[in-house]
Amino acid sequence: MDQVYIFLLVTLAVLAIIDLVVGVSNDAVNFLNSAIGSKAVSMKTIMIVASAGIAFGAIFSSGMMEVARKGIFNPDQFYFEEIMIVFVAVMITDILLLDLFNSLGMPTSTTVSIVFELLGSAVAIASIKVLNDGQGFAEIMNYINTTKAYEIIRGIFVSVLIAFSVGAIVQYVSRLIFTFDYEKNLKFTGGLFGGVAITSISYFILFKGLKGVAFISADTLAWINDNTLMLIGISFIIWTLASYLLQNVLKVNILVVVIVVGTFALAMAFAGNDLVNFIGVPLAALSSYEIAFDKGFPADLTMGALASKVPANTYLLFLAGVIMVITLWFSKKARAVVETGVNLARQNDGAERFEPNSLSRLVVRASVNISTGIRYVVPKSISRKLDERFRETKKTSKDEDAPAFDLVRAAVNLVVASILISIGTLLKLPLSTTYVTFMVAMGSSLADRAWGRESAVYRVAGVFNVIGGWFVTALVAFVAAAIFATIIFYGKIFAVVGLLIIAGLLLFRSYMLHKKVEQEKEANRKFDRADLITINEIINESSDNISRVIGKVNNLYKNVIDNLGLQELSNLKKNKKSLNKLEEEVDALKSDVFYFIKSLDDTSVEASKFYILILDYLQDMVQSIGFITKNSYSHVNNNHKNLKFNQIRDLKSIDKELQVLFDEISSSFDKEIFDDVSTIILKHKQLQDHVAVLIQKQIDRIRTTETSPKNTKLYFSLLLETKDLIGAVISLLEMFQEFHNDYKEIVK
Repeated sequence: MDQVYIFLLVTLAVLAIIDLVVGVSNDAVNFLNSAIGSKAVSMKTIMIVASAGIAFGAIFSSGMMEVARKGIFNPDQFYFEEIMIVFVAVMITDILLLDLFNSLGMPTSTTVSIVFELLGSAVAIASIKVLNDGQGFAEIMNYINTTKAYEIIRGIFVSVLIAFSVGAIVQYVSRLIFTFDYEKNLKFTGGLFGGVAITSISYFILFKGLKGVAFISADTLAWINDNTLMLIGISFIIWTLASYLLQNVLKVNILVVVIVVGTFALAMAFAGNDLVNFIGVPLAALSSYEIAFDKGFPADLTMGALASKVPANTYLLFLAGVIMVITLWFSKKARAVVETGVNLARQNDGAERFEPNSLSRLVVRASVNISTGIRYVVPKSISRKLDERFRETKKTSKDEDAPAFDLVRAAVNLVVASILISIGTLLKLPLSTTYVTFMVAMGSSLADRAWGRESAVYRVAGVFNVIGGWFVTALVAFVAAAIFATIIFYGKIFAVVGLLIIAGLLLFRSYMLHKKVEQEKEANRKFDRADLITINEIINESSDNISRVIGKVNNLYKNVIDNLGLQELSNLKKNKKSLNKLEEEVDALKSDVFYFIKSLDDTSVEASKFYILILDYLQDMVQSIGFITKNSYSHVNNNHKNLKFNQIRDLKSIDKELQVLFDEISSSFDKEIFDDVSTIILKHKQLQDHVAVLIQKQIDRIRTTETSPKNTKLYFSLLLETKDLIGAVISLLEMFQEFHNDYKEIVK
């Protein structure tokens, strides 16, 4: 029996390492978001500062470890074996759940996940005990620390409202003071801002954080408590003077300093508050094992001793910090999650990740109406002055290297979030760092007027999607942990091994899928040019777009015809997914037309019409292949009769000719050799005539042969859309050839 528990401890240790990796990947958005979005310093500097903050925060986190031991359930109501089942179920659930959200690039709350996993697994084991003892379900409440659990859950959700409100208020006041032309105002206000910001961070992170460190003596803590006001006053004077000297003498932007210090502080607060989410359960399991080992593993040993205060091992905390730092540097999923937060908070417009929904439209419409009403009440002179303070000075740009927001907002985000998280840590409340940092960033974005009429409906929808994901986290965490705990209770060690194998396979599959997505992004990144200036660059960009879209249409047409002939419904469904990606790609190109036209020099403006028409023809092609793909899938999905052999044969003949012609187009445009365009146009016209012949042929079949109405409808649709597809290609090539020939004449 002892060997079984040792195996479980080793398993929990391994799971803790994996949980640290997937947890940091998700929570990196919390402390990297503002620094990366503002581009205050280099990425390397940001990573070094954040790494140092994590290392220090890990050591300061021992006070929070009690949450996993007694914060959710009453340990004296569970036997040792039962408590180990609870802990193993929690860790397996946590890893799979966080990795799922990482793969989706969605920030979720590691605090909410661990709290509801502990709650779910504890309720499951308590239910089994109650049923076995013949008691009523009301007795389950005796097993759960309902008071503390309710306090934690309430604290988490209240923090959302507080974080959003405080972030919005502080950002609004800060923008009124600094404006977007903040460089001019820093000379007078930078020193005071730096003094207040860094003093606040120092107080909550350093002074209060020392209370959770095991190696700080009681006398030292008592002296700090007795002299708190003096320490704050001295700190404020020192930091204000230092900020003034940095800004006005050494010419160092104090906002950059605040962002660097804030990144360190937020990383430190994250590690101090959230480390319990990753290793608190394994450490609690280790304490349980030590208690049981000292007693000789009696079957009726309850874990009431877990309720006592036990200092965490500083070396284990430091080792956990090292793993977190390594993950921060090498996790690609962490970058994907960070991109989501930065995208929703950015100041400029651009391609939006989230689609609007009814709720986001309702909220935006109500906000517009309220704003209009306020303007009627507030005097126009005051409204005009306020608008001037919020007027941006930089021109619109879609340059990927441009900051998503400025230094003022980044500094506010970091200072407010780190202070709020530190207060929660001080009060021993495992509030969600994701909730706090995300909602502070959203509140400051709203106050900063980053959500304009062009983007508000998408950003609000994004916020609702993320918040909705948090509720999903709570529900899935509770249910999954309860199921896993039940399986382990009845299946014993065999169930543990089986669940570990399944978890390993799911993690490997997730890794391979994410790797594939990243490779696709990297392949498309070379086409994502921010600024096109000359006509030659316009031609190159257009040829790249044509080659890429033609190639994907070519593959999609071939696959659809093949799968339609074989009635392969699953493959046709995959074709629909490929179509969706292609539609999104072309739609993104059309969305960037505004930035494209803004970036042209005076000699290239006339070429904008050419570029727009090229995109229009590409969209026509995508619409045609979309109609073909969707109709084919619908036909097979509705279990209609397959097309006749002659019909499939005719479609395959068109497909083969299209394959050759599309390959020729891709080759010509890839190499940017356009001498054969006339020949390719002629071949397309011949193929278009061939499609017209097949249409007449089908008309004759209907007149002479009995056929299915559904088949006839599908077949005509495929032929007509193919004819339109070829027509769009011909129009595109003719226009491209004409423009290219005109350009060559100009160059001569």
